[in-house]
Amino acid sequence: MNRIVKQQQNEITEYFIYAQLAEISTDKKNIEILNEISNQELNHYEFWKEITKIETKPNKWKIKKYIWLAKIFGLSFSLRLMEIGEGEASKFYNSIAEKYPDSLTIQEEELQHEQKLIGILNDNRLNYAGSIVLGLNDALVEFTGTLAGLTFAFSNNKVVGATGLVMGFAASLSMAASGYLSSKEEEENEKINPITAAAYTGVSYILTVIFLVAPYLMQDNPYIALGLMLFITVLIIAGYTYYISTAKILSFKKRFIQMAVISLGVAAISFGIGTIIKQVFGVDF
Repeated sequence: MNRIVKQQQNEITEYFIYAQLAEISTDKKNIEILNEISNQELNHYEFWKEITKIETKPNKWKIKKYIWLAKIFGLSFSLRLMEIGEGEASKFYNSIAEKYPDSLTIQEEELQHEQKLIGILNDNRLNYAGSIVLGLNDALVEFTGTLAGLTFAFSNNKVVGATGLVMGFAASLSMAASGYLSSKEEEENEKINPITAAAYTGVSYILTVIFLVAPYLMQDNPYIALGLMLFITVLIIAGYTYYISTAKILSFKKRFIQMAVISLGVAAISFGIGTIIKQVFGVDF
């Protein structure tokens, strides 16, 4: 009975989550979908209430958590993350199916209906995922290699950091322009605004560069800075890959390995090129 009461609380909590997301949404289609799921959760709550004969209060912290995640990372990420917990719910339904056969109907709705509805949400952030990837990937690939090469060529953190920032700001403007022109070519995709796409591309590029350059401006040892830069590279790749794999239900491992191998591979090649240039031209600062 305690597990049933817990599930009852989950249902009323999710009812409020979907209802509040509908209230803050500006897309009519999203509002309809979220309200439909919200009503479904309320029906589930009423089903369990008939069994337990008690009222349960929603988990207010959980409600705030998923509303906050939706505002920052988008609807799809927040709701997909919430749905990950349905694995435990499935075990619960299977354990009580014999005594409460109608619970299997609820399980079917939880596994299929909600997933289907969430899959057709209009999530503005995911519409511009390609623009973010364009800026993020280019910055990671180009600047892990560039900073690694400059580290071995100059061995002077201030020179490496300053050079990286100048190149980064110039490149971010170039990438923003590329993002604008690229999205202009996709006229059939009415969800993409070229100016917004350019902003996502440029901002994601320069923010990535700032994070990668920061170790060179914060301390003097070039090899410690290089190690920190590569560590930050892996963290950025892991963070974005987790976001996009959760929101779009993709393989985290495959995408993470692919991005990490490319970025770190370019950096490794640049190590050698930087060393050769330093030896051949006798550059030293």
